[in-house]
Amino acid sequence: MVIRTFGISVLVTIVSLGVAYLYGGWTALALCLILGVLEVSLSFDNAVINATVLEKMSDFWQKIFLTIGILIAVFGMRLLFPLLIVWVTSGLNPVEAFDLAMNVPPEGSGQQSYEEILTAAHPQIAAFGGMFLFMLFLNFILEDNEIKWLTWLEKPLAKIGRLDHLAVIIAGGSLVLIAELLAPDDERATVMVAGVLGMITYIAVNSLGELFHTEELAAEHEQHELAEKTGGPTDLAKATGKAGFFLFLYLEVLDASFSFDGVIGAFAITADPIIIALGLGFIGAMFVRSITVYLVRAGTLSEYRYLEHGAHWAIGALALILFFSIKWHINEIITGLVGVAFIGAAAVSSIYANRREEAAEALSDDSEKDVAATS
Repeated sequence: MVIRTFGISVLVTIVSLGVAYLYGGWTALALCLILGVLEVSLSFDNAVINATVLEKMSDFWQKIFLTIGILIAVFGMRLLFPLLIVWVTSGLNPVEAFDLAMNVPPEGSGQQSYEEILTAAHPQIAAFGGMFLFMLFLNFILEDNEIKWLTWLEKPLAKIGRLDHLAVIIAGGSLVLIAELLAPDDERATVMVAGVLGMITYIAVNSLGELFHTEELAAEHEQHELAEKTGGPTDLAKATGKAGFFLFLYLEVLDASFSFDGVIGAFAITADPIIIALGLGFIGAMFVRSITVYLVRAGTLSEYRYLEHGAHWAIGALALILFFSIKWHINEIITGLVGVAFIGAAAVSSIYANRREEAAEALSDDSEKDVAATS
């Protein structure tokens, strides 16, 4: 299964490194490889969250996410998105924006470089992506989940989470503080607008996904009862299609939010859009998709019970990092290590919990045998 799951990603990596070498020699190849590793390290928590959503999708929509979704991830977020920002913020047309990306303007020309324009747009990008991820984190952590990892913290959070719309209240209040304390004076309004749009996007896409998922469950129940009475087959294609579409849309927006820090961080390594597309997109995004598929097919999420919790805590940390990056530069290594630390701790906790259960079951079986022997 490992070979089948990761084989395409390995092949794409080899081809991408070959293209990078032909494009810019050994330097381009090294930069491409570094960006691929950067993307995987930053997006491992993304893969875990994607897997929790992907499990709810039909085989058809899983294939759509792994085919069309990867094209959106590679060309949409890693290539077109930075160009779109430069196009909108600089007033250049798309052709001029691409030309600027491929050619650094001469010194003394007075024209901002592609990297400078994209970096200047970072406050809005961080506010939108950070608020989307923050809402995702809050909605999970304020919910009374059956399984709890950090019980000393998650239990009281679940209790206060009974208050209606608490996630929106916390996110809205945080956005006001972020705009006031972290955003530059001339960027406060744009940070507020971008943050509100991030909240609206999350609420809209998540609500639509839950709506059609609820309708799908209701339709499934009705069709199941009808099938029991008539003996006929069930047809859930329409309900599954609606639910699947909005789950797919939700995953793409979620993936985009996770991609912001990687795309911006890539410019600390290179400003070449071709190298960024090859490294972040073809190598990094493909491996993230493969990790997602492996987690679903191997049943890792059910085996490691706290993995989803660790991923959401990592998302909360990433959201805070994005907020603080509005004012201060935060090294991408720190961002990656924080996510790996949370997920690693959750995995270790899951292993210990499984071993405790196995030991308790073994002790219970021995006790029953002893009782049976004495009787």
